[in-house]
Amino acid sequence: MALLLREAIGDSLRRTRVSQSRTLREVSNSARVSLGYLSEIERGRKEASSELLAAICVALEVPLSEVLVDVSESLAVKAPDTTGAAPGAQQVSGRIAKDTRVVIPAPATRALAAA
Repeated sequence: MALLLREAIGDSLRRTRVSQSRTLREVSNSARVSLGYLSEIERGRKEASSELLAAICVALEVPLSEVLVDVSESLAVKAPDTTGAAPGAQQVSGRIAKDTRVVIPAPATRALAAA
């Protein structure tokens, strides 16, 4: 199963907090969020709003952009191959196989299909 965004955000926040040797209580007090809710966010059970995520980042003294880069890298590493390319196909941009072809139906075909 694919890693969810809320799980990747929670993992990143927890790693940051633990690397600073800080407790949930310290960060929750600084961010003005309940300890239980912060715990749920770190475990990937709750989605943090952008305002709450920003407050947690301020409490952790880490830029939000750094957390988002970490999350992006985590998602890229754990993302399943969705290119549909044959195994061993050469990649052009890292996502689209070189031998991928796109077929666009003629305008008349699309008009009939929509009717």
